[in-house]
Amino acid sequence: MQDPTPEAVPVVPDQGLPGTAEAADGQAARARAIPAAGPGKGSPATAVIEVVAASGFPTQLALGALLLAAGLRPFGADGQLSMTYLAVLMPADMVLLVALVVWRIRAGGERVADVLVGRRSVARESWLGAGLIPAVFGGVLIVMVALRTLWPALHNVDANPFEALVRSRLDALVLGLLVITTGGLKEEVQRAFVLHRFDQHLGGARVGLVLYSLVFGTGHIIQGYDVAIATTLLGVAWGSIFLWRRSMVAPAVSHAGFNAAQVLQFVVLGS
Repeated sequence: MQDPTPEAVPVVPDQGLPGTAEAADGQAARARAIPAAGPGKGSPATAVIEVVAASGFPTQLALGALLLAAGLRPFGADGQLSMTYLAVLMPADMVLLVALVVWRIRAGGERVADVLVGRRSVARESWLGAGLIPAVFGGVLIVMVALRTLWPALHNVDANPFEALVRSRLDALVLGLLVITTGGLKEEVQRAFVLHRFDQHLGGARVGLVLYSLVFGTGHIIQGYDVAIATTLLGVAWGSIFLWRRSMVAPAVSHAGFNAAQVLQFVVLGS
């Protein structure tokens, strides 16, 4: 299937004559080229099931039911989110989903590293992701101010429910670890896998980018309509970076850094 990104057809320099320096340069360029997603094994029907399973909703519902049966509830007596509940649910969901994605990638006859990390330098991708953190944080700030100015009704949640969880430095540390691992790792593994499957079987990566970004935003609606819209745009941004780089490393670092900055904002500014 045609890759919708600029790297769909890698531009390889003139190969030169065999045995020359030009030929060696050409071979190196071919080795660095990032191929588009091949059709792989499976079918559209299987891909739909995989995408739904990897969305996180089925796994969180199942785990939530188990936690309720064990006596753990998502909200405390004060009506606030329970840190204990999240500290159990979020890591368990991360392990389950990452294992699910690894299983399905291997079942499709592909290498996990090829699908999720690609062939680019992990160190360089990490630096790219780190460099994007201020731009992402500033962009979200601009979007939130614009939404609350132009359409105040979208700000339907006065206080972020995660903010209420931070009552001490230990709470901030625990929440920070949770959002860094689930955001920086789990959610970007999900996004990479879903976009990869759309690229192979479900109408193309661009279709997947739009649909999954909407799902991503909907998953944050508990924090308010304005936050859900901003999160949808974040999904588009991080998904676009993955399709551009064919590596989840930069989006993962950027996502983790953004989440950490939000927790720091809760601690320093209380908002």
